[in-house]
Amino acid sequence: MILPPATLGLLGGGQLGRFFVSAAHELGYRVVVLDPDPDSPAGRIADQHLAAAYDDPAALDHMAATCAAISTEFENVPAGSLAWLARSLPVRPGAEAVSICQNRCAEKAFLRRFGLPLAPYAEIRCAEDVQLADADLFPGILKVARFGYDGKGQVVVDNRAQAREAFVRFGFEPCVLEKKLELERELSVVLARDENGEVRCFAAAENLHRRGILDVSFVPHARAGEAAAAERLAVELAQRMDYVGVLAVEFFVVGKRIYINEMAPRPHNSGHYTLDACATSQFEQQVRALCGLPLGDPRRHSAAVMVNLLGDLWYGDGEEAAREPDWRKLLAVPNLKLHLYGKPDARPGRKMGHFTVLGSEAATAVETALAVHQSIGSGGETRLARAESR
Repeated sequence: MILPPATLGLLGGGQLGRFFVSAAHELGYRVVVLDPDPDSPAGRIADQHLAAAYDDPAALDHMAATCAAISTEFENVPAGSLAWLARSLPVRPGAEAVSICQNRCAEKAFLRRFGLPLAPYAEIRCAEDVQLADADLFPGILKVARFGYDGKGQVVVDNRAQAREAFVRFGFEPCVLEKKLELERELSVVLARDENGEVRCFAAAENLHRRGILDVSFVPHARAGEAAAAERLAVELAQRMDYVGVLAVEFFVVGKRIYINEMAPRPHNSGHYTLDACATSQFEQQVRALCGLPLGDPRRHSAAVMVNLLGDLWYGDGEEAAREPDWRKLLAVPNLKLHLYGKPDARPGRKMGHFTVLGSEAATAVETALAVHQSIGSGGETRLARAESR
């Protein structure tokens, strides 16, 4: 075990990293964050912030010399940096697992190799691949293999001509062409796995998206059979990769079938509810798995609804200048927990924070979240009403 007051290293300084730093501090650890942004949310509260590129040799040397173990906050950290650090200290998750999750082609090939359920797809590496793709893949979604997130780097294509045009717009970057499924629901499972193979799953969340960005997550998921099936698949994935750390797996529900959408080798936005509704949060689990500590208890003590707060909220009804929302409306709700990420500039589509409403039952938590969402004018009425109807 790596015990406090050891120093831990984190590659990535966004809001997920900020929560990791807080969890590590609560357990008595020090944290060094590597992130090129001098105003990164995690870097601002870390014991030390290295404002340098993720492959900067001096910064990596410093982390190798001062840290007892290394983790990552997002999947697009160069796998080579993780592999280099792993030569001298524990890195969890490892470079191989991160490299699978950071490339859609590698990820889907891994899933297909083990016969795990995924939507029909084809790799697109040149224009000829579009012409050779199965006609049944249309209408489909063309997604860049790397660096796409929150709806970025993907577009719906109804035919080959649209797919070719999109491939050109993406600069001929490797892509996957995935059949567009008629989704009924989207689920996610966040789990932690330690170096001995022990796994702890958090309750599956049902997720609603807006413009490709997660908008609302709620637990418990009303369909226990679906949640259990998703958890089994997520555990199998972690075991197949010999994964150590926190892993998030997203799923599509189509009829009575569940398909794996994608994996994230880190805590996940849909797991933010664990900060307030569980005995152990996903971020404390990340620290525990990294340091070889016994994993914590992931059980819920409350139903929860998590709502993202995007930068759009700062601009109200088409206002040109950003204004701080009236947080009194949220803070007046006794069973609501507000989390702001400390980002200096609000921009439309940027995740600035979230709030979680707790309750003894999911229906009452959704009802409260709906009322709060309406009061601050964040445009969530329709989507939360959908959640309430479930």
